[in-house]
Amino acid sequence: MRITTGKYRNRKLFFPKGIRPTQEKARKAIFDILGDIHGLSLLELYAGSGAVGFEALSRGIGELTFVECNHSAILAIKRNIALLKAQSCNLYYLDAHKAVKLLAQDKKRFDIIFFDPPYHEDMAKKILQTLEAYDILAPNGLIIAQHAKAELLPENNLKFSLIKEAKYGDTWLSIFRQKE
Repeated sequence: MRITTGKYRNRKLFFPKGIRPTQEKARKAIFDILGDIHGLSLLELYAGSGAVGFEALSRGIGELTFVECNHSAILAIKRNIALLKAQSCNLYYLDAHKAVKLLAQDKKRFDIIFFDPPYHEDMAKKILQTLEAYDILAPNGLIIAQHAKAELLPENNLKFSLIKEAKYGDTWLSIFRQKE
């Protein structure tokens, strides 16, 4: 897996066995949707290899936070941080739900929250509900959920509205914004 654009373009990333990485086409779509991310903050839940976060770092994201609970994925992210000599990265070795609660307690807020949980057990819907319960999305921030086609996410809930969907085979990207 390679970084596609920016400062670290064409750099290969380490990637743990047994995970489903965000494919290049989906990563390109994410950043086409986001546009200029220079200086913003990004939280990547269920980070895996951290490919989306490292792509964001390559494109100028200001602060990057990874959350992952798989040991081999944590090791891959640490290797990728070292490989890129990335200074502005935070890494939490925690379950995503616990991490969101901890980040809220620490009064952290993010301009972009991206998550790509394993495609089963309605995990995308559950983490979206957790994000709704804790105030970690910055005003005008975006949530980007990568999920299986079979897992439908609510278009509207109490706190977030679906503003865009993009489909790539069995992978869907659902983009939410906080309601005003």
